[in-house]
Amino acid sequence: MRVIEMLWRFMKYEWIEIDAYSSWHNLVAYVEKVIREFGKQYTINFA
Repeated sequence: MRVIEMLWRFMKYEWIEIDAYSSWHNLVAYVEKVIREFGKQYTINFA
């Protein structure tokens, strides 16, 4: 699995809240937020 696919899977199933799907603008804003805060608030642990 590629890194971007793994990142999207975590975004889609773990981090993005249901409210983000209410509009395209909300979804884009939330994805941008996750990307900006990746490594700080959002991390992937393999353990």
